[in-house]
Amino acid sequence: MNTVIVGAQWGDEGKGKIIDILSAETDYIVRYQGGSNAGHTVVVDTKTYIFHLIPSGILHKGKVCCIGNGVTIDPQALIKEIRGLESSGIDMKKRLKISYLSHLIFPYHKILDELREGKLIHKIGTTRRGIGPCYADKINRCGIRVVDLFNPKVFKEKLQDNLKEKNEIFKKVYRHSGFEFESLYKEYLGYAKALSGYAANVAVLLNKAIQDKKDVLFEGAQGTFLDIDFGTYPFVTSSSAISGGCCIGSGVSPVFIDKVVGVAKAYTTRVGEGPFPTEFSGDFQKFIREKGHEFGATTGRPRRCGWLDSLMLKQAILLNGISELALTKLDVLDGLKSIKIAVAYRYKGKDFKEFPCDLEVLNKARPIYKEVSGWNENISKTKRYNDLPRNARDYIRLLQDILRVKISLVSVGSSRQETIFIS
Repeated sequence: MNTVIVGAQWGDEGKGKIIDILSAETDYIVRYQGGSNAGHTVVVDTKTYIFHLIPSGILHKGKVCCIGNGVTIDPQALIKEIRGLESSGIDMKKRLKISYLSHLIFPYHKILDELREGKLIHKIGTTRRGIGPCYADKINRCGIRVVDLFNPKVFKEKLQDNLKEKNEIFKKVYRHSGFEFESLYKEYLGYAKALSGYAANVAVLLNKAIQDKKDVLFEGAQGTFLDIDFGTYPFVTSSSAISGGCCIGSGVSPVFIDKVVGVAKAYTTRVGEGPFPTEFSGDFQKFIREKGHEFGATTGRPRRCGWLDSLMLKQAILLNGISELALTKLDVLDGLKSIKIAVAYRYKGKDFKEFPCDLEVLNKARPIYKEVSGWNENISKTKRYNDLPRNARDYIRLLQDILRVKISLVSVGSSRQETIFIS
């Protein structure tokens, strides 16, 4: 079974935990887009792991984890992540493969990301990790890939060409001194040495695995509404975060994808700028943020919180071909007298029952809610669906009815054990 795991909201849905759980039953785990701007959190026993580039299945023995060609790699961040896992006793040489075709992030990408954001009137809320400028270089056909590091002559010429152009931009547009060739060249040749044992033709590796009847799990970063095409543009990431991105980001044909599993919180969050129709206000925002520990795994930024938005989830199900949904952080709703679900938007007297493309509508529309009763019990130790409070089960059933998709898994805490599977 070849399965795609995709976020159904604005990222931070708890994909790391779901990927970690499902990885136990698969052979290969592939990260197919994004960069070190992503943060997947996995809790095993009492230890917390935060992954930025390495697939969340890396903690399972006997699995092969791949970073696909669609990922932008900050080699410094990746090597730090590798060494951190090695210090925990994980044999990374056996478990990790990196695509030769992945594009590399350089210091000038990070600085450009920061300088551009600083000049914008309407801030995007970038993590300033250099992801967008790196993808821009890829599309402009001047990017530098992992494979280039292993050919010093090619790497030298490409880096010289990049610095010749970029230093002019830095100096004349941003009044920045730019970057010196020799130090960058030597630094990245050092990264080549550190990464040489991991680099591989990942597309060939994965296709052979599929021919050999191995199971592959494709891991998305961010979420559907941060997708470069279908997200709340321009407040999005710079890659294809939807399920279709797994094919172009890994080299595996869509004919080999068997199932798409969406991940959604029992409420909604987003980090950074952009529209958010169901966002909480006042003290309730702070209450849910603190109760749900809603702070970014990558930047530590506080997440904005709001009620679950069924228009978003219906659109995500449509775009990704989601056949089943994993619902996370249901326990955060414990103790609420009532819970709301947005079922439509109202703007200028018109009701919208589909997620609109117009940012003005998204920014100014008033959500129309369906309100249901909450529950007072603590559900974090619940192991079986039938043992959940009746109102919690009613909430899950209502979501299934609205979304017309099966909820197959409910997370009631951060650890692997705090998970309820629904048959």
